[in-house]
Amino acid sequence: MIFITAKFRIRPEYADQWPQIVADFTAATRKEPGCLWFDWSRSVEDPTEYVLVEAFRDDEAGAAHVQSEHFRAAQRALPPHLAETPRIVNATVPQDDWSPLGEMSVSEQE
Repeated sequence: MIFITAKFRIRPEYADQWPQIVADFTAATRKEPGCLWFDWSRSVEDPTEYVLVEAFRDDEAGAAHVQSEHFRAAQRALPPHLAETPRIVNATVPQDDWSPLGEMSVSEQE
C-alpha cells in the first residue's frame, strides 16, 4: 500500500474551520475504490497544525487520487487557507492495513 502522512499548517483564522473546509474533499477521497483510509487529526501542541494520515491500495490507486477532479479542486481551494506548503512523508509498505502494536498489547479483560 501507499502510506502517506502530511502536515498542514493552517492560517490561524481558518484553523477551527479546517474540518469543514476539507469536508467535501475528504468525503470524495474516502469514496475512491483504492482509498484504504483518509483521516485528519489536530495537533495537541499546535492548534494551527493538522495531520492527514492516508493510505491507498497501490500505485494505481494513488495515481487515480491525484488525477481526480476532487483533488484538482482541492489544489485550487485549499492553499489560500494554508500558512505554508504542507510537508509529507510518502512510503510504499508491504501490508494493507494497520498492524497490532505488540509492545503495548492489551489482553482481553473479562
